[in-house]
Amino acid sequence: MKKIKIIIMGAAGRDFHNFNVCYRDNPDYEVVAFTATQIPFIDDRKYPHELCGKMYPKGIPIYPEEMLPELIRKNKIDEVVFSYSDVTFNYVMTKAALINAGGVSFKMLGYDQTAIKSRKPVIAVVASRTGAGKSQTSRKVVEILQSLGKKTVSIRHPMPYGNLVKQKVQRFAVLSDLKKHKCTIEEMEEYEPHISRGNVIYAGVDYEAIVREAEKEADVIIWDGGNNDLPFYKSDLVITVVDPHRPGHELLYYPGFTNLLISDVVVINKIESADQEDVNTVRENIKKYNPDAEIVEAASPISLEKNSDEKYIRGKKVLVIEDGPTLTHGEMKYGAGTLAAKKFGAKEIIDPRSYAVKTIKDTYKKYPGIGNLLPAMGYGDKQIKDLEDTISKVPCDSVIIGTPIDLRRLIKFKKPAVRVNYDLQEIGKPDLYDIIARKIK
Repeated sequence: MKKIKIIIMGAAGRDFHNFNVCYRDNPDYEVVAFTATQIPFIDDRKYPHELCGKMYPKGIPIYPEEMLPELIRKNKIDEVVFSYSDVTFNYVMTKAALINAGGVSFKMLGYDQTAIKSRKPVIAVVASRTGAGKSQTSRKVVEILQSLGKKTVSIRHPMPYGNLVKQKVQRFAVLSDLKKHKCTIEEMEEYEPHISRGNVIYAGVDYEAIVREAEKEADVIIWDGGNNDLPFYKSDLVITVVDPHRPGHELLYYPGFTNLLISDVVVINKIESADQEDVNTVRENIKKYNPDAEIVEAASPISLEKNSDEKYIRGKKVLVIEDGPTLTHGEMKYGAGTLAAKKFGAKEIIDPRSYAVKTIKDTYKKYPGIGNLLPAMGYGDKQIKDLEDTISKVPCDSVIIGTPIDLRRLIKFKKPAVRVNYDLQEIGKPDLYDIIARKIK
């Protein structure tokens, strides 16, 4: 019987997971290639044979997504499987139209097809968009479970940008593990906040193998989602975080809208800094499309690491550094650093674009909507150096770090640099403690 020849469109995460779960040992299919987008430096390599199973002794090549039409023609492809996240419905269907025009089928795998069953209870924290506040929500869930006497382990959505074989299963328990696994800035932004609180977090490439290791030391597993992707595990409780700073986006982005539809709990975050009208819009959208979901309202109040750091902001010309993915494919126009600049009376936010070098300059070209903020891009040592060089060239009085990690550990700052903190703060009832305690009971 002829095998169905497919290409998987991805961004070094969901694509590998879909392959592992649905295609790795499936004799009905031949995966000819992966294509890559969104993340720099991940194309022009292979998904290694060590992770591919017996059917792919040479591994599977990864090409830039721009080559997709050529790959379809050259390899007589039957299906293309879309496997990445945080894109508009229009974007998805534009890709579908281009692929269909090439004479082949366009496929999107569902939650039940790709979610692995754990032997332990799973609480999933996902979102409608990148930058909605998943990370602080997942940390809050960990705190609640620990207060209820449960041993927790978090599993993070994949960010496998290095040696994929070595990254098959990664366990992070101490800060030195970040260096051991050669983490990028994006990875550190997700892992470090858990580690600094004494919590264990896993990540990697093979999420069947990962969960089996995590089950050995956990009473409850927390799925800490990436972008606005679906959970990789069948979840006993799905918590979706939505962002009233981007009202309506919860209905217009894939697969964030799916997360809204499958959620048991929806957290409306950042209500302290959003317009009430926008909060109401988001609340009405939740009630319309998932009336059974419990709604939790929350804030992410901004504070400085030290009270004395306010002097470096008030009346000063500042450079604001924000979380990279939030500004790039998350399309946010501001973040915690911007809010801190306004709250503590900065005189001016200096535009860094004319001072950007090399790969940071390329980032601005690819994402022109970033504006006068500096995204903390750091996919490898070279880009971290480009980020450091850009920062040093900006003529400012001080630097505001709005990222989840302390960039001062990685980069030498020539100007005073202050760090912004933010954690989830629930408002009113029900809150996450009530809901989780009820579920655990």
